[in-house]
Amino acid sequence: MKKFMLAALLGTAAGVLVTTQVTGPLLAQESVKKSNVYEQLDLFGDIFERIRAQYVEEVEESELIEAAINGMLTSLDPHSSYLAPEDFEDMRTQTSGEFGGLGIEVTQEEGYVKVVTPMDDTPADKAGMESGDFITGVDGKSILGFTLEEAVDLMRGPVGSEIILTVVREGVDEPFDVSIIRDTIKLTAVRARTEGDSVVLRVSTFNRQTYPNLEAGLKKQVEELGGEENVNGIVLDLRNNPGGLLNQAIAVSDAFLNQGEIVSTRGRNPRDSERYNAQDGDLTNGKPIVVLINGGSASASEIVAGALQDHGRAVVIGEKSFGKGSVQTVVPVRGDGAMRLTTSRYYTPSGRSIQALGVAPDIIVKQPPRKPVDETADEEESNRPSRSEADLRGSLQNDDVSEADRAIIEAEQEKAEKAAELREEDYQLAYALDILKGLSAINAAAK
Repeated sequence: MKKFMLAALLGTAAGVLVTTQVTGPLLAQESVKKSNVYEQLDLFGDIFERIRAQYVEEVEESELIEAAINGMLTSLDPHSSYLAPEDFEDMRTQTSGEFGGLGIEVTQEEGYVKVVTPMDDTPADKAGMESGDFITGVDGKSILGFTLEEAVDLMRGPVGSEIILTVVREGVDEPFDVSIIRDTIKLTAVRARTEGDSVVLRVSTFNRQTYPNLEAGLKKQVEELGGEENVNGIVLDLRNNPGGLLNQAIAVSDAFLNQGEIVSTRGRNPRDSERYNAQDGDLTNGKPIVVLINGGSASASEIVAGALQDHGRAVVIGEKSFGKGSVQTVVPVRGDGAMRLTTSRYYTPSGRSIQALGVAPDIIVKQPPRKPVDETADEEESNRPSRSEADLRGSLQNDDVSEADRAIIEAEQEKAEKAAELREEDYQLAYALDILKGLSAINAAAK
Protein backbone atom coordinates (compact mmCIF):
# COMPACT_ATOMS: atom_id res chain seq x y z
CA MET A 1 0.00 0.00 0.00
CA LYS A 2 2.88 2.38 0.88
CA LYS A 3 4.57 1.50 -2.42
CA PHE A 4 1.35 2.35 -4.27
CA MET A 5 1.01 5.73 -2.53
CA LEU A 6 4.68 6.50 -3.16
CA ALA A 7 4.28 5.67 -6.87
CA ALA A 8 1.20 7.91 -7.05
CA LEU A 9 3.03 10.80 -5.39
CA LEU A 10 6.00 10.37 -7.70
CA GLY A 11 3.65 10.36 -10.70
CA THR A 12 1.98 13.56 -9.51
CA ALA A 13 5.36 15.21 -8.95
CA ALA A 14 6.49 14.20 -12.43
CA GLY A 15 3.28 15.60 -13.85
CA VAL A 16 3.83 18.93 -12.11
CA LEU A 17 7.41 18.99 -13.34
CA VAL A 18 6.42 18.29 -16.97
CA THR A 19 3.67 20.91 -16.82
CA THR A 20 6.09 23.48 -15.45
CA GLN A 21 8.68 22.64 -18.10
CA VAL A 22 6.16 23.03 -20.98
CA THR A 23 4.07 25.92 -19.71
CA GLY A 24 7.00 27.99 -18.54
CA PRO A 25 8.58 28.49 -21.98
CA LEU A 26 5.13 29.19 -23.51
CA LEU A 27 4.43 31.92 -20.97
CA ALA A 28 7.90 33.31 -21.54
CA GLN A 29 7.35 33.36 -25.33
CA GLU A 30 4.01 35.11 -24.88
CA SER A 31 5.67 37.66 -22.61
CA VAL A 32 8.40 38.27 -25.22
CA LYS A 33 5.76 38.72 -27.95
CA LYS A 34 3.88 41.29 -25.86
CA SER A 35 7.14 43.05 -25.07
CA ASN A 36 8.00 43.19 -28.78
CA VAL A 37 4.53 44.57 -29.65
CA TYR A 38 4.86 47.33 -27.02
CA GLU A 39 8.34 48.14 -28.31
CA GLN A 40 6.96 48.44 -31.84
CA LEU A 41 4.15 50.70 -30.62
CA ASP A 42 6.70 52.84 -28.84
CA LEU A 43 8.65 53.01 -32.11
CA PHE A 44 5.51 54.11 -33.93
CA GLY A 45 4.96 56.82 -31.34
CA ASP A 46 8.54 58.04 -31.71
CA ILE A 47 8.25 58.27 -35.51
CA PHE A 48 4.84 59.94 -35.27
CA GLU A 49 6.25 62.62 -32.95
CA ARG A 50 9.32 63.15 -35.12
CA ILE A 51 7.17 63.63 -38.25
CA ARG A 52 4.81 65.99 -36.44
CA ALA A 53 7.71 68.08 -35.08
CA GLN A 54 10.26 68.09 -37.91
CA TYR A 55 8.64 67.28 -41.27
CA VAL A 56 9.31 70.03 -43.81
CA GLU A 57 5.63 71.02 -43.87
CA GLU A 58 2.99 70.98 -41.15
CA VAL A 59 0.86 67.87 -41.36
CA GLU A 60 -2.57 67.00 -40.00
CA GLU A 61 -2.26 64.51 -37.14
CA SER A 62 -5.52 62.80 -38.08
CA GLU A 63 -4.28 62.27 -41.65
CA LEU A 64 -1.08 60.67 -40.35
CA ILE A 65 -3.07 58.26 -38.19
CA GLU A 66 -5.44 57.40 -41.07
CA ALA A 67 -2.48 56.79 -43.40
CA ALA A 68 -0.87 54.49 -40.81
CA ILE A 69 -4.08 52.51 -40.33
CA ASN A 70 -4.63 52.22 -44.07
CA GLY A 71 -1.02 51.16 -44.59
CA MET A 72 -1.43 48.40 -42.03
CA LEU A 73 -4.56 47.09 -43.77
CA THR A 74 -3.38 47.42 -47.37
CA SER A 75 -0.19 45.52 -46.50
CA LEU A 76 -2.36 42.44 -45.87
CA ASP A 77 -3.90 42.06 -49.34
CA PRO A 78 -5.26 44.26 -52.18
CA HIS A 79 -8.83 44.20 -50.85
CA SER A 80 -8.36 45.18 -47.19
CA SER A 81 -8.37 48.92 -46.49
CA TYR A 82 -9.51 51.71 -44.22
CA LEU A 83 -12.56 53.67 -45.31
CA ALA A 84 -12.62 57.26 -44.16
CA PRO A 85 -16.13 58.55 -43.35
CA GLU A 86 -16.68 59.98 -46.86
CA ASP A 87 -15.37 56.77 -48.51
CA PHE A 88 -17.60 54.65 -46.28
CA GLU A 89 -20.60 56.72 -47.34
CA ASP A 90 -19.59 56.37 -51.02
CA MET A 91 -19.40 52.59 -50.62
CA ARG A 92 -22.90 52.42 -49.13
CA THR A 93 -24.18 54.61 -51.96
CA GLN A 94 -22.61 52.37 -54.60
CA THR A 95 -24.32 49.25 -53.30
CA SER A 96 -27.65 51.07 -53.67
CA GLY A 97 -26.94 51.54 -57.40
CA GLU A 98 -26.30 55.27 -58.00
CA PHE A 99 -23.12 57.33 -57.48
CA GLY A 100 -20.83 59.81 -59.19
CA GLY A 101 -17.58 58.89 -60.97
CA LEU A 102 -16.05 57.18 -63.99
CA GLY A 103 -17.77 53.79 -63.69
CA ILE A 104 -14.56 51.78 -63.43
CA GLU A 105 -13.57 49.02 -61.01
CA VAL A 106 -9.84 48.94 -60.23
CA THR A 107 -7.42 46.91 -58.16
CA GLN A 108 -3.68 46.96 -57.55
CA GLU A 109 -1.35 44.38 -59.05
CA GLU A 110 2.38 44.46 -58.31
CA GLY A 111 2.25 48.19 -57.64
CA TYR A 112 0.22 49.03 -60.75
CA VAL A 113 -3.41 50.17 -60.91
CA LYS A 114 -5.27 47.59 -62.99
CA VAL A 115 -8.79 47.81 -64.41
CA VAL A 116 -10.94 44.90 -63.23
CA THR A 117 -13.83 46.06 -65.39
CA PRO A 118 -15.53 49.11 -66.83
CA MET A 119 -19.20 49.03 -65.82
CA ASP A 120 -21.88 48.93 -68.52
CA ASP A 121 -22.95 52.22 -70.13
CA THR A 122 -20.71 54.33 -67.90
CA PRO A 123 -18.25 57.04 -69.02
CA ALA A 124 -15.32 54.59 -68.75
CA ASP A 125 -17.15 51.98 -70.85
CA LYS A 126 -18.12 54.50 -73.53
CA ALA A 127 -14.55 55.84 -73.65
CA GLY A 128 -13.28 52.35 -74.55
CA MET A 129 -11.61 51.26 -71.30
CA GLU A 130 -11.17 47.49 -71.14
CA SER A 131 -10.68 44.83 -68.48
CA GLY A 132 -6.97 44.25 -67.95
CA ASP A 133 -5.90 47.82 -68.80
CA PHE A 134 -3.20 49.34 -66.59
CA ILE A 135 -3.57 53.00 -65.61
CA THR A 136 -0.14 54.61 -65.33
CA GLY A 137 -1.06 58.31 -65.27
CA VAL A 138 -3.86 60.71 -64.38
CA ASP A 139 -4.03 64.11 -66.09
CA GLY A 140 -0.42 63.82 -67.19
CA LYS A 141 0.82 62.87 -63.71
CA SER A 142 2.43 59.46 -63.20
CA ILE A 143 0.76 57.33 -60.51
CA LEU A 144 3.42 54.63 -60.45
CA GLY A 145 4.18 53.92 -56.79
CA PHE A 146 0.86 55.34 -55.57
CA THR A 147 -1.31 53.26 -53.27
CA LEU A 148 -4.67 52.19 -54.66
CA GLU A 149 -6.46 54.67 -52.39
CA GLU A 150 -4.21 57.52 -53.54
CA ALA A 151 -4.81 56.66 -57.19
CA VAL A 152 -8.58 56.44 -56.69
CA ASP A 153 -8.60 59.79 -54.88
CA LEU A 154 -6.76 61.33 -57.83
CA MET A 155 -9.40 59.97 -60.22
CA ARG A 156 -12.27 61.45 -58.23
CA GLY A 157 -13.75 64.77 -59.28
CA PRO A 158 -16.97 66.71 -59.88
CA VAL A 159 -19.58 65.43 -62.32
CA GLY A 160 -19.04 66.99 -65.76
CA SER A 161 -15.28 67.45 -65.37
CA GLU A 162 -12.75 65.82 -67.71
CA ILE A 163 -10.02 63.40 -66.73
CA ILE A 164 -7.20 62.07 -68.93
CA LEU A 165 -6.03 58.53 -68.10
CA THR A 166 -2.76 57.19 -69.47
CA VAL A 167 -3.32 53.53 -70.31
CA VAL A 168 -1.05 50.58 -71.03
CA ARG A 169 -2.85 47.75 -72.84
CA GLU A 170 -1.63 44.29 -73.76
CA GLY A 171 -1.09 44.06 -77.53
CA VAL A 172 -0.67 47.83 -77.93
CA ASP A 173 2.95 48.92 -78.32
CA GLU A 174 2.78 52.37 -76.73
CA PRO A 175 0.84 53.89 -73.79
CA PHE A 176 -2.08 56.04 -74.92
CA ASP A 177 -4.40 58.62 -73.37
CA VAL A 178 -8.14 58.18 -72.81
CA SER A 179 -10.36 61.20 -72.15
CA ILE A 180 -13.35 60.58 -69.86
CA ILE A 181 -16.02 63.00 -68.67
CA ARG A 182 -17.12 62.19 -65.12
CA ASP A 183 -20.84 61.61 -64.72
CA THR A 184 -23.48 60.34 -62.32
CA ILE A 185 -23.33 56.56 -62.51
CA LYS A 186 -26.75 54.92 -62.49
CA LEU A 187 -26.24 51.21 -62.54
CA THR A 188 -29.00 49.01 -63.89
CA ALA A 189 -28.08 45.76 -62.23
CA VAL A 190 -29.78 43.51 -64.81
CA ARG A 191 -30.81 44.18 -68.41
CA ALA A 192 -33.07 41.57 -69.97
CA ARG A 193 -33.77 41.11 -73.67
CA THR A 194 -34.52 38.39 -76.20
CA GLU A 195 -32.32 37.13 -79.02
CA GLY A 196 -34.45 34.89 -81.20
CA ASP A 197 -36.04 32.33 -78.86
CA SER A 198 -33.50 32.92 -76.08
CA VAL A 199 -33.61 35.26 -73.10
CA VAL A 200 -30.38 37.15 -72.43
CA LEU A 201 -29.90 38.36 -68.85
CA ARG A 202 -27.01 40.82 -68.69
CA VAL A 203 -25.98 41.13 -65.00
CA SER A 204 -23.56 44.06 -64.65
CA THR A 205 -23.22 44.21 -60.85
CA PHE A 206 -24.47 42.64 -57.63
CA ASN A 207 -26.20 45.35 -55.62
CA ARG A 208 -29.52 45.42 -53.80
CA GLN A 209 -31.41 45.64 -57.09
CA THR A 210 -29.86 42.58 -58.75
CA TYR A 211 -32.20 39.72 -57.86
CA PRO A 212 -35.43 41.79 -58.10
CA ASN A 213 -34.28 43.12 -61.51
CA LEU A 214 -33.42 39.62 -62.71
CA GLU A 215 -36.72 38.09 -61.61
CA ALA A 216 -38.82 40.89 -63.12
CA GLY A 217 -36.77 41.04 -66.33
CA LEU A 218 -36.97 37.29 -66.92
CA LYS A 219 -40.73 37.26 -66.35
CA LYS A 220 -41.27 40.12 -68.80
CA GLN A 221 -39.19 38.55 -71.57
CA VAL A 222 -40.91 35.17 -71.18
CA GLU A 223 -44.28 36.92 -71.52
CA GLU A 224 -43.12 38.76 -74.64
CA LEU A 225 -42.08 35.46 -76.24
CA GLY A 226 -45.58 34.13 -75.61
CA GLY A 227 -44.89 31.86 -72.67
CA GLU A 228 -42.29 29.50 -71.27
CA GLU A 229 -42.88 26.90 -73.98
CA ASN A 230 -41.51 29.34 -76.58
CA VAL A 231 -38.23 29.92 -74.70
CA ASN A 232 -35.33 27.64 -75.66
CA GLY A 233 -33.07 28.75 -72.81
CA ILE A 234 -31.25 31.48 -70.90
CA VAL A 235 -27.92 33.23 -71.46
CA LEU A 236 -26.62 34.64 -68.17
CA ASP A 237 -24.06 37.25 -69.19
CA LEU A 238 -21.61 37.93 -66.32
CA ARG A 239 -18.81 39.42 -68.40
CA ASN A 240 -17.06 42.44 -66.86
CA ASN A 241 -19.13 42.03 -63.69
CA PRO A 242 -16.85 43.07 -60.78
CA GLY A 243 -19.05 41.46 -58.12
CA GLY A 244 -20.73 43.07 -55.12
CA LEU A 245 -23.00 41.74 -52.41
CA LEU A 246 -22.62 38.09 -51.40
CA ASN A 247 -26.30 37.67 -50.55
CA GLN A 248 -27.26 38.77 -54.09
CA ALA A 249 -24.87 36.25 -55.64
CA ILE A 250 -26.52 33.55 -53.53
CA ALA A 251 -30.00 34.72 -54.55
CA VAL A 252 -29.13 34.73 -58.28
CA SER A 253 -27.59 31.23 -58.05
CA ASP A 254 -30.64 30.01 -56.11
CA ALA A 255 -32.89 31.36 -58.88
CA PHE A 256 -31.70 28.53 -61.15
CA LEU A 257 -31.13 25.72 -58.62
CA ASN A 258 -33.58 23.52 -56.74
CA GLN A 259 -31.19 22.12 -54.16
CA GLY A 260 -27.57 21.72 -53.11
CA GLU A 261 -24.81 23.95 -51.85
CA ILE A 262 -24.25 27.29 -53.58
CA VAL A 263 -21.10 28.47 -51.83
CA SER A 264 -19.23 28.05 -48.56
CA THR A 265 -17.00 30.54 -46.77
CA ARG A 266 -14.13 29.52 -44.51
CA GLY A 267 -12.30 31.84 -42.17
CA ARG A 268 -9.27 31.36 -39.95
CA ASN A 269 -11.48 30.02 -37.17
CA PRO A 270 -13.45 26.92 -38.26
CA ARG A 271 -16.40 28.16 -36.18
CA ASP A 272 -16.75 31.09 -38.57
CA SER A 273 -17.35 28.87 -41.60
CA GLU A 274 -20.70 29.20 -43.37
CA ARG A 275 -22.56 27.14 -45.97
CA TYR A 276 -25.33 28.50 -48.17
CA ASN A 277 -27.77 26.09 -49.81
CA ALA A 278 -30.34 26.48 -52.56
CA GLN A 279 -34.05 26.42 -51.81
CA ASP A 280 -36.58 24.56 -53.95
CA GLY A 281 -37.73 26.59 -56.95
CA ASP A 282 -36.12 27.21 -60.37
CA LEU A 283 -37.34 30.37 -62.12
CA THR A 284 -36.78 28.71 -65.52
CA ASN A 285 -38.20 25.28 -64.66
CA GLY A 286 -35.08 23.53 -65.92
CA LYS A 287 -34.50 25.44 -69.17
CA PRO A 288 -30.92 25.16 -70.51
CA ILE A 289 -28.54 27.88 -69.31
CA VAL A 290 -25.29 29.20 -70.75
CA VAL A 291 -23.14 31.45 -68.55
CA LEU A 292 -20.78 33.96 -70.16
CA ILE A 293 -17.63 35.03 -68.24
CA ASN A 294 -14.34 36.78 -69.01
CA GLY A 295 -11.33 38.25 -67.22
CA GLY A 296 -13.50 41.04 -65.82
CA SER A 297 -15.88 38.62 -64.06
CA ALA A 298 -14.92 38.72 -60.39
CA SER A 299 -16.04 37.87 -56.87
CA ALA A 300 -19.85 37.50 -56.72
CA SER A 301 -20.07 36.71 -60.44
CA GLU A 302 -17.54 33.90 -59.92
CA ILE A 303 -19.71 32.50 -57.12
CA VAL A 304 -22.66 32.26 -59.52
CA ALA A 305 -20.63 30.80 -62.40
CA GLY A 306 -18.89 28.29 -60.10
CA ALA A 307 -22.15 27.14 -58.46
CA LEU A 308 -24.03 26.60 -61.74
CA GLN A 309 -20.99 24.91 -63.28
CA ASP A 310 -20.39 22.51 -60.36
CA HIS A 311 -24.05 21.45 -60.30
CA GLY A 312 -24.03 20.84 -64.08
CA ARG A 313 -26.84 23.38 -64.33
CA ALA A 314 -25.13 25.53 -66.94
CA VAL A 315 -22.44 25.45 -69.60
CA VAL A 316 -19.86 28.14 -68.84
CA ILE A 317 -18.20 29.69 -71.88
CA GLY A 318 -15.86 32.61 -72.54
CA GLU A 319 -12.52 33.26 -70.86
CA LYS A 320 -11.07 32.53 -67.41
CA SER A 321 -12.50 34.80 -64.72
CA PHE A 322 -10.57 37.23 -62.53
CA GLY A 323 -9.95 34.95 -59.54
CA LYS A 324 -11.08 36.95 -56.51
CA GLY A 325 -12.05 34.22 -54.08
CA SER A 326 -11.99 36.17 -50.84
CA VAL A 327 -14.73 37.75 -48.74
CA GLN A 328 -14.41 41.20 -47.19
CA THR A 329 -16.28 42.22 -44.04
CA VAL A 330 -16.96 45.92 -43.59
CA VAL A 331 -16.76 46.82 -39.90
CA PRO A 332 -17.81 50.34 -38.81
CA VAL A 333 -15.24 51.91 -36.47
CA ARG A 334 -15.16 55.00 -34.29
CA GLY A 335 -15.19 58.33 -36.09
CA ASP A 336 -17.84 57.24 -38.67
CA GLY A 337 -15.28 55.38 -40.79
CA ALA A 338 -15.01 51.66 -41.46
CA MET A 339 -12.50 48.87 -41.87
CA ARG A 340 -12.75 46.60 -44.89
CA LEU A 341 -11.03 43.39 -43.84
CA THR A 342 -10.59 40.10 -45.67
CA THR A 343 -12.08 37.57 -43.25
CA SER A 344 -12.60 34.40 -45.29
CA ARG A 345 -12.25 32.63 -48.61
CA TYR A 346 -15.18 31.24 -50.52
CA TYR A 347 -15.41 27.79 -52.08
CA THR A 348 -17.60 26.45 -54.86
CA PRO A 349 -19.91 23.47 -54.17
CA SER A 350 -17.20 20.99 -55.22
CA GLY A 351 -14.89 22.47 -52.58
CA ARG A 352 -12.52 24.34 -54.89
CA SER A 353 -11.12 27.75 -54.04
CA ILE A 354 -10.74 29.97 -57.07
CA GLN A 355 -8.56 32.56 -55.32
CA ALA A 356 -5.97 33.74 -57.88
CA LEU A 357 -7.08 30.90 -60.21
CA GLY A 358 -10.50 32.00 -61.45
CA VAL A 359 -13.33 29.92 -62.90
CA ALA A 360 -12.21 28.05 -66.00
CA PRO A 361 -14.93 27.99 -68.69
CA ASP A 362 -16.16 24.67 -70.05
CA ILE A 363 -15.59 26.07 -73.54
CA ILE A 364 -12.96 28.76 -74.12
CA VAL A 365 -14.22 31.43 -76.52
CA LYS A 366 -12.13 34.55 -77.00
CA GLN A 367 -13.69 37.79 -78.16
CA PRO A 368 -12.02 38.89 -81.43
CA PRO A 369 -10.44 42.37 -81.36
CA ARG A 370 -12.57 45.18 -82.69
CA LYS A 371 -12.13 45.79 -86.41
CA PRO A 372 -11.02 49.21 -87.64
CA VAL A 373 -14.02 51.33 -88.63
CA ASP A 374 -12.69 52.38 -92.05
CA GLU A 375 -12.23 49.22 -94.06
CA THR A 376 -13.74 50.20 -97.40
CA ALA A 377 -12.62 47.14 -99.35
CA ASP A 378 -13.98 44.70 -96.77
CA GLU A 379 -17.23 46.65 -96.55
CA GLU A 380 -17.73 46.49 -100.33
CA GLU A 381 -16.98 42.77 -100.24
CA SER A 382 -19.53 42.13 -97.47
CA ASN A 383 -22.22 44.15 -99.27
CA ARG A 384 -21.78 42.27 -102.54
CA PRO A 385 -24.95 40.19 -103.16
CA SER A 386 -24.54 36.42 -103.06
CA ARG A 387 -25.79 34.17 -105.87
CA SER A 388 -27.77 30.96 -105.54
CA GLU A 389 -29.63 28.43 -107.71
CA ALA A 390 -32.71 30.65 -107.71
CA ASP A 391 -30.74 33.44 -109.41
CA LEU A 392 -29.85 31.31 -112.43
CA ARG A 393 -31.82 31.96 -115.61
CA GLY A 394 -34.29 29.18 -116.32
CA SER A 395 -33.86 27.47 -112.94
CA LEU A 396 -36.64 25.11 -111.85
CA GLN A 397 -39.23 26.46 -109.43
CA ASN A 398 -40.08 24.58 -106.22
CA ASP A 399 -43.83 24.07 -106.53
CA ASP A 400 -43.94 21.61 -103.61
CA VAL A 401 -43.60 24.37 -101.00
CA SER A 402 -46.80 26.02 -99.79
CA GLU A 403 -47.01 29.71 -98.95
CA ALA A 404 -47.12 28.86 -95.24
CA ASP A 405 -43.99 26.70 -95.52
CA ARG A 406 -42.25 29.39 -97.56
CA ALA A 407 -43.05 31.95 -94.83
CA ILE A 408 -41.53 29.65 -92.18
CA ILE A 409 -38.37 29.15 -94.27
CA GLU A 410 -38.02 32.90 -94.80
CA ALA A 411 -38.48 33.53 -91.06
CA GLU A 412 -35.77 30.98 -90.27
CA GLN A 413 -33.49 32.61 -92.83
CA GLU A 414 -34.08 36.00 -91.24
CA LYS A 415 -33.14 34.59 -87.82
CA ALA A 416 -29.96 33.12 -89.29
CA GLU A 417 -29.03 36.48 -90.84
CA LYS A 418 -29.57 38.25 -87.51
CA ALA A 419 -27.38 35.65 -85.81
CA ALA A 420 -24.67 36.32 -88.39
CA GLU A 421 -24.89 40.07 -87.69
CA LEU A 422 -24.57 39.36 -83.95
CA ARG A 423 -21.33 37.45 -84.55
CA GLU A 424 -19.80 40.64 -85.91
CA GLU A 425 -21.08 42.66 -82.95
CA ASP A 426 -20.55 40.18 -80.07
CA TYR A 427 -18.95 36.89 -81.05
CA GLN A 428 -19.03 35.39 -77.53
CA LEU A 429 -22.77 36.03 -77.12
CA ALA A 430 -23.50 34.61 -80.58
CA TYR A 431 -21.52 31.49 -79.64
CA ALA A 432 -23.50 31.20 -76.39
CA LEU A 433 -26.78 31.35 -78.31
CA ASP A 434 -25.57 28.63 -80.68
CA ILE A 435 -24.72 26.41 -77.70
CA LEU A 436 -28.16 27.12 -76.25
CA LYS A 437 -29.85 26.03 -79.49
CA GLY A 438 -27.93 22.77 -79.38
CA LEU A 439 -28.85 22.12 -75.75
CA SER A 440 -32.49 22.90 -76.49
CA ALA A 441 -32.52 20.49 -79.42
CA ILE A 442 -30.99 17.72 -77.29
CA ASN A 443 -33.56 18.28 -74.51
CA ALA A 444 -36.43 18.28 -77.01
CA ALA A 445 -35.21 15.00 -78.58
CA ALA A 446 -34.91 13.38 -75.12
CA LYS A 447 -38.58 14.08 -74.27
